[in-house]
Amino acid sequence: MFVMKFTQERTHDGVTFEFLKETGNHKRVNILYDPSHFVLQQLDYLEYIDHYHEFIKSFHVKDSEFRPNGKKGAFGGYGDWIDRAGRYRSLGDGQIDFKSIFTKLTEYGCDVWAVMEWECCIKSPEQGAREGAPFIQSHIIEATQKTFDDFAGSEIDEKHLKKILNL
Repeated sequence: MFVMKFTQERTHDGVTFEFLKETGNHKRVNILYDPSHFVLQQLDYLEYIDHYHEFIKSFHVKDSEFRPNGKKGAFGGYGDWIDRAGRYRSLGDGQIDFKSIFTKLTEYGCDVWAVMEWECCIKSPEQGAREGAPFIQSHIIEATQKTFDDFAGSEIDEKHLKKILNL
């Protein structure tokens, strides 16, 4: 039996996720995608989708920001959350590009749960809850079932086209 112990920080990157091969690519090894952790670790959360989209089975819609300065950065600032360089924020108040995330997940055909995980060191939980569901709803993309340039949605009359083109 293969057992691997992880701390929270170590399971949020792709290199560590690639332990999948050690499980014989077991179908139950999947990803809960949480871009808020990527921002705090300074990882590319959009490119991650390109690499691991087939394993993403749920999505924590949670915002964060990383604002280092001359005194604090990724490994410092263990004071109050409000004073840290990396901190969680209410949806839409951080640095995460949710439009691009929802677009990529739709492009890859990822039909996954988008679940709000709320933490913010500034905004109240009540306001975060009121704003969260409409925020997520406004980002959900209904994937088209047509070719983007099929504006009329009509059948192609190949005989007529050949006549027009003198073919």
